Amino acid sequence: MKELEIIKRKAVQIFSEEELEKKLNSGKKLIIKLGADPSRPDLHIGHSVVLRVLKTFQNMGHEVVFLIGDFTGM
Repeated sequence: MKELEIIKRKAVQIFSEEELEKKLNSGKKLIIKLGADPSRPDLHIGHSVVLRVLKTFQNMGHEVVFLIGDFTGM
């Protein structure tokens, strides 16, 4: 599958390649989430790697949700 090959090129490790392939082949739109804690000092430019992978999923037609903790940010 083309989508899986694109993802594998950008991945160091996929915990369950078979499960990911099954979900991609299901025809359903995936919802991929990434959460960040704004009170942590370690949110840095290196996180852009993950954001670019999320953009790849988004370009494939899947939904991306970026969560920023509100309670910890207070």
